[in-house]
This record gives sequence, structure tokens and C-alpha cells, in this order.
Amino acid sequence: MDREKLYRLLRLGLEKGASDIHFQVGYLPLYRFNGDLVELRYKVLSDTDTEAIAKLLLADDPRDLDMDFDEVDLAFELPGEGRFRVNVSRQRRFYNIVLRVIPLEIRSVEELNLPSTLRDLAQFRRGCVLVTGATGMGKSTTLATMIEEVNKVRKAKIVTIEDPIEFVFTHDKSIITQREVGTDTRSFPNALHAALRQDPDVIMVGEMRDLETVDTSLKAAETGHMVFSSIHTADVASTINRLVSFFPPEEQMGVRNRIADNLRAVVSLRLLPNKKGTARVPAIELMISTRSIQECIKDPAKTHEITEYIARARSEGMQSFDQHLLDLLRANKITVETALAAASNPTDFKTKLALEGGDPDESGAVERVLEPMELESDERF
Repeated sequence: MDREKLYRLLRLGLEKGASDIHFQVGYLPLYRFNGDLVELRYKVLSDTDTEAIAKLLLADDPRDLDMDFDEVDLAFELPGEGRFRVNVSRQRRFYNIVLRVIPLEIRSVEELNLPSTLRDLAQFRRGCVLVTGATGMGKSTTLATMIEEVNKVRKAKIVTIEDPIEFVFTHDKSIITQREVGTDTRSFPNALHAALRQDPDVIMVGEMRDLETVDTSLKAAETGHMVFSSIHTADVASTINRLVSFFPPEEQMGVRNRIADNLRAVVSLRLLPNKKGTARVPAIELMISTRSIQECIKDPAKTHEITEYIARARSEGMQSFDQHLLDLLRANKITVETALAAASNPTDFKTKLALEGGDPDESGAVERVLEPMELESDERF
């Protein structure tokens, strides 16, 4: 596997709109489209192939890494074409490579089918906004869109801390410093502590992954900064519980008060197949902090009630997952089957659907335009 062949394989993913590319010994190259893995009719990869791919991807990394590692994360760019978030690991002594495709262009709220309320969230001057969801649900893309909103309308100093850097921002009205863990700083906590001395207005933390990062992010919000970050949780209530769980039991009641005082909004994402199966659309739970929600955060016995408050506050820009699923059904963007599978409370959702005159037993068969999903290589390979 030489550099030109690797670049062709990566370009194929960019051209076809793949979200991820997998190279693993004993398999054909795999590309993920709309949640499904698709084989490329190329050749089964050998251990020599994956080792060569790993070396080529690591060659441009500024850390000058050797091949003696268990796993490593890095960013890789085809200049002028696209960027990739790369994970190289070992499995059964061989190299395993997964690349997440990062578009060069940061898309707008409208292009991503996100609620227009996110524009307002991007203009908060202090506090914390979290974007949540499982892996591959669009957290990084949504965060980048919100940071770009700040960049376009505010004269602000923005510091991002990422592992690795994904979207590359261009200065507009704001000035932006992008720091990469492992290359520019040792860790998220180290970079966060340093950021507080760099006169920032906005801090973007790629991921809330440990106690020190959560604690320092809360301190940044408490001292008048605006913090954007992501966390791997399914919805608003589980996000609160996850943040609290980072701390020792004796500190958790105090932490609940800190979260209630500083958490301004939570955007939870689930990407669902559209009705034709040709793309995915976001289903979104959106919480904006109110006095009632703050009380639910402070009291662990009431945290589960947050979803009810969200559902009653659509006039304030909030929405529950199930409310948005109904919106997507009315707009004919998803099938009943998809909506039921994604609903937070399928039984209640069926009842609401029946009251609206829908058929909760409709199979919602999806027109799988891309099936059988196959990619064929050509003479370029």
C-alpha cells in the first residue's frame, strides 16, 4: 500500500459522502454510509497493508511517534480536499485503522436541519452549553456550527481544546486559538487551566471525559466565560446524572447546585434514517435552563421530571425527542417504524400518534435506494 493508493481510498470516501472508513486485516476496506457499513470491491487487506497505512498516516504527525503503541488518536488532512479524525490501534497484534471524515466546510444550522434556537444558544455570554449523543450522532459537527455562529457575529476570543483538532476555523469577527491534546498540550485539564489565563470569551472543550475537565469547565463558566462541550449521554436527564457521577458522593449535592447555576442548555442528538433511506436526519431534544429545570437539577428525586418540563415549554424554544419525532413524521421525513424505534417512551408515542390519526402499526417500509449497498473499485486502484 503506497501513499497514492491510500489517498485514492480516502478520496473515494470523501466523494461518496462516507462518514467513516475502516481498514482491518482480513477484510475489504469498509465505508460507513448513513449508519451502514459497505464493502469496497478492492482486495482483502493484509497485515502489511494496514501497517503501511498506519505508517503513512503517522508520518505527518508532529509528535514524531514510533510504531510502539497500543492505540493513538490523530488528525490527518488531504490538503484542500478533506480532514480525518484517525484512530490507530492494535488487534491480535495487527494494526486497525478507523478514520472519521471531517468536511472542510463548516455547515450552517439550516444545512444540518438543526433548530434555529441554536443560533441563540451560540450568543450566550456566560455559562455552559452541552451537546450530547452517542458516537457518530453529530456532536462535533454541531459544536463546530455553534462556534462558527459565534465567529460570524461576535468580536470574541475563542479557545478550542480538542483531541484531535477536527474542523479548522478561519478567523471572521472572532479570533480563534485551536489547541490539540498531545500536540499542543498534555491534557484537557492542563489546557483548560491555561485557557483561563488567555483572556478567552468562549472556550470549546471537545469532550467532558473526566472529573477534572468537568470541574474546571464549571469553574470557567462560574468566572464569566462561555463554555461549549460534548458528552456521551442519551438525553438531558442522563446528562445531569453523568456530570454528577464524576464527583465523589460527598460532593454531589454541591455539584448539582453548580450545574443548576451554570448549565444554560443541553442539545441531545439522534441521527435517524430518512424515509427513503438515502440520508439521515437529526432528532433533537433541546433544553434551555429555567427556574423549574434548575430545581429539578438540584434535587436528584426530581431530575427525571426534566423531560416533562421540556415538553411543556415549546413556546420557549424547547422540545422533547418525542415531540420532534412527531414533527419529523408530519413533515414526511421519517417512517413510523423509525419513529417508534427512536421514541423515548414508545407506548406514549403510539398513543399520541393514534390520537393524531396515524397508524401505529404501519410498517413504515423504507425504500432502500442504496441496497444492496456495494462499492466497486476501478482502474484507479
